[in-house]
Amino acid sequence: MSELLLRSAAELAALVRVGEVSARDLVEASLRRIDELQPRLNAFTHIAHESALHDADAIGAGDGRPFAGVPIAIKDNRSVAGMPLSMGSDVFGDFVSRNDSYLVRRLREAGFVIVGKTSMPEMGILPTTEPRRFGPARNPWDTNRTPGGSSGGAAAAVATGMVPVAHGNDGGGSIRIPAACCGLVGLKPARGRVSVGPDGGHSFLVCDGVLTRTVRDTAAVLDVLAGPEPGDATWAPPPPAAGYTALTEVDPGHLRVALILTPPLTEATVDAVCEQAARDAASLLESLGHHVEEITPPWAGLDLLPDFTRSFGPLVSFTTWLGGQLNGHETTAEDVEPLTWMLYEHARNQDTMNYLIAEHRLESAARSIVQALEPYDVVLTPVLAQRPLPIGEVDGLRPDPMVKFRKSGYFTPFTAIVNVTGQPAISLPLYHGEDGLPTAVQLIGPPAREEVLLSLAAQIETALPWADRVPAI
Repeated sequence: MSELLLRSAAELAALVRVGEVSARDLVEASLRRIDELQPRLNAFTHIAHESALHDADAIGAGDGRPFAGVPIAIKDNRSVAGMPLSMGSDVFGDFVSRNDSYLVRRLREAGFVIVGKTSMPEMGILPTTEPRRFGPARNPWDTNRTPGGSSGGAAAAVATGMVPVAHGNDGGGSIRIPAACCGLVGLKPARGRVSVGPDGGHSFLVCDGVLTRTVRDTAAVLDVLAGPEPGDATWAPPPPAAGYTALTEVDPGHLRVALILTPPLTEATVDAVCEQAARDAASLLESLGHHVEEITPPWAGLDLLPDFTRSFGPLVSFTTWLGGQLNGHETTAEDVEPLTWMLYEHARNQDTMNYLIAEHRLESAARSIVQALEPYDVVLTPVLAQRPLPIGEVDGLRPDPMVKFRKSGYFTPFTAIVNVTGQPAISLPLYHGEDGLPTAVQLIGPPAREEVLLSLAAQIETALPWADRVPAI
């Protein structure tokens, strides 16, 4: 049954539908696998044994929902009724959500069974997952290294077959980075594609999605999650009428691809393995009939990190304040990690004018970048600039938190720019380095055109399959 959980979510739902396995069989296997590997990987902050089995018992053969009986995990920054919500932080204490977020409701309606909450760095700030409250989550390919972040627990869980699919979200690469570290598919949908309600307001940077083993699973879950909810302030244009899953079966045609190897952060240097992976992917695309051209990036000369921090900081500040309020006290420095407190204080001391100026600069930069890339259908880059970092290399616990924060940007300089532009982007685990670690590339699509990425990614997956690669753990 553990090996069965390494199959695609769509396959598992089909087995439940015809009665070959039961939903309880799948959920019991998932919970056993979690219990077995949790001491080594620390991927979960909450395991929902009782409620998951109760929900599984309500699902029988013949259930026509697309994912009936399939286990899934939710990142610990979205509400699941009756489960803890911690944001990876002490400040949230023992708070338990009273309602499902909209995306959780949609996943339940599609038949998924929620088996628990996955670990993340405090407030989702860093691209590693080493919160003070729960300790580090570990990469199953090398347990001395990070699984990435901020959806690091989710990535470790899917890579090892604890669950076949896990929820994540992405405000600066937090789906794509752990997907790259753990050898998975990770799509950041377009801005506004998935509702963050009812608890969250519109976010300029953050979008929700999933981590999976296959492109088809990613597309199928996006079909479940895509679309606005009543009252949303903003939303993406409607998805294609055929749906994303169907379009993974469609030939993408001959695409114009821009290869970019220069990161947006000028101080960042790209590891030779990461650069070679992008070049090898470019050659693969050319062999598939696409035209690839290496270009100078439109972000050359821009240093958007200060404005990104001014925009991202208030989101961290609000969440930090909220944790204290939910527990009946004002947040103090002792409640959170030094990096979180630094960003909290920075945001509280920042005047409204500077915040609005930062948002304006980011939107202006986004327009110029998107317009400059308009001649191309897809942009190809590395996902990471470095190999997955050793545990302890970047966390929020040190007395010099800004040094670590900037260092985290050198690890992942290619991802956050796509949160600024709002374009969809996908991480694909095409290769492995000599160190045995996955090596991924990033494809960036036109605004609100996830179907371009999914069609191309499916073509690449057929040419160079990766789903059968499993860490030895």
